[in-house]
Amino acid sequence: LGLIPLKADPRLFDYVVENNSDEGNENTTLEFELKAKCTRRKDVKDSSNFDHIFKNHKIHSGQIKWKPKGKQSTLYKEEDVGVIHSDILISQMRPGHELDLKLFAVKGIGKDHAKFSPVATAFYRLLPEITLNKEFYGKDAFLLQKCFSPGVIGIDDNDCAYVKDARYDTCSRNVYRYPHLAEGVTLSRIRDHFIFNIESVGALSPQDIFIESVKVLKKKCQVLLEDLNA
Repeated sequence: LGLIPLKADPRLFDYVVENNSDEGNENTTLEFELKAKCTRRKDVKDSSNFDHIFKNHKIHSGQIKWKPKGKQSTLYKEEDVGVIHSDILISQMRPGHELDLKLFAVKGIGKDHAKFSPVATAFYRLLPEITLNKEFYGKDAFLLQKCFSPGVIGIDDNDCAYVKDARYDTCSRNVYRYPHLAEGVTLSRIRDHFIFNIESVGALSPQDIFIESVKVLKKKCQVLLEDLNA
């Protein structure tokens, strides 16, 4: 249950004070509940499908309901703070099984637990730079084009190769397999141009995640500078 992602924007909430054992307040905590009881459907007899025989046989994340605390109901809507995916399977039950849960969501950081991280997969690379030191025509131009990812090398009306968009290059170095091409091509990277690929869990957009991460980096740099100047 603790790994089910929520839509709530963490920037709108405060951190919970350490050693605070209460149920939090409207500024730090979101409260949810999950109530479900598995029963047998009396109107279904000739079936071997548990989904038909039993009611609440499968419990999904969409059954988790938000319970506003304090003035939260005037600030947020359930679609703004509820679960991101409603089809996450939580449990499978049989008649007589029942769930009656009270859930509390708080703000945290990924250093404490991965569940607090808004990022799924993230990586960066330097922008490739491709320089053609001579002109390539005809067969050499088309062979050069095949050495790179689609969209990197273009061919003009005169069958002359040119660098169309180096951003698509995957740095495969296939051009070095052909000595007569390699001597006319220089491959490098632009050292101050970073390309970030960020996948979000859903609470924050990739753009917001990048901006917030830069803010954290700036704070860490400031702390380092203060320590060096102390």
